[in-house]
Amino acid sequence: MEEDGSIEHAREVLRIEAESILQLIDKVGSSFSRAVELIFRSKGRVIVAGIGKSGLIGKKIVATLTSTGTQALFLHPVEGLHGDLGIVTKDDILLPISHSGETHELNLIVDSIRALGVPCIAFTGNLSSTLARFCDLVIDVGVAREACPFGLAPTSSSTAALAMGDALAVALIRKRNFQEKDFFKFHPGGNLGSRLRAKVRDVMIGGALVPHVVTGVSVLEAIREMDEKNKGFVLVTDTGETLLGIMTDGDVRRLIRRGQDFREERIDSFMTPSPKTIREDVSVAHAVEYMQREEITTLVVTDEAKRLKGYLHLHDILGRGGTLKISIVD
Repeated sequence: MEEDGSIEHAREVLRIEAESILQLIDKVGSSFSRAVELIFRSKGRVIVAGIGKSGLIGKKIVATLTSTGTQALFLHPVEGLHGDLGIVTKDDILLPISHSGETHELNLIVDSIRALGVPCIAFTGNLSSTLARFCDLVIDVGVAREACPFGLAPTSSSTAALAMGDALAVALIRKRNFQEKDFFKFHPGGNLGSRLRAKVRDVMIGGALVPHVVTGVSVLEAIREMDEKNKGFVLVTDTGETLLGIMTDGDVRRLIRRGQDFREERIDSFMTPSPKTIREDVSVAHAVEYMQREEITTLVVTDEAKRLKGYLHLHDILGRGGTLKISIVD
């Protein structure tokens, strides 16, 4: 049977993309090794940012890093410019991804995060780009050509960025001496991130450690509670502990930017009602998947009546080096 043209077209795409990955080998040098060392010694997380296809690749890189011992989080640049920048701390490392290095929204968020003193490692195919100039380290993921016949759709370039992300994750596995037993804690059934056997109740924070105020208090009192607990948010309940809302440090910054006088206002007018919640009897695997899907780092834990039980933060699931801070037993 004679082959139709689509088969040869597919083979050509695979050849182009395979060649693009092979060409990366000679581009791995001192910047890559310095990036590995910088991430290894960091006390924070790798904050990956990108838009469009680069954003999708970034999310996959985050999933690979978190499942192999490196704490990571995806930050959408547009959301970051509108308040989510508050998730970034001075201990984190920024990893922006852009083939051209000239994505406007991405460069804006990189410039803002750099102003916080956060180190920046760029994945880009344009070493003379704005993004490259903004960053401390630049890892070249450039390709000779896209597999798209028009040279427009990201194909080879996105594959190259993904492969370099895998190379970074695996280099960190070896650097951390991440073992099979550690991997099993994240993948106890062999399916990535799907069946962690621990429950939310085993890792959640509860009691007096929960940033918490009762409906009707002033915004200033809520801010004081947020500042005292230093978690970046405060939860609002009624007198019966039923969850009503949440206010984050991003919300506070937006109020300040608007020049709004909130000193005498009640928290009820400024909180976000119905924050995302989870039950304490569900698995940690489900919680992590939920947080990754919603691109959040915190979940409020409630019972079936929506009464506040505590909260779950990605930092409390992942210890130093990314392994669980609990014992998983049969």
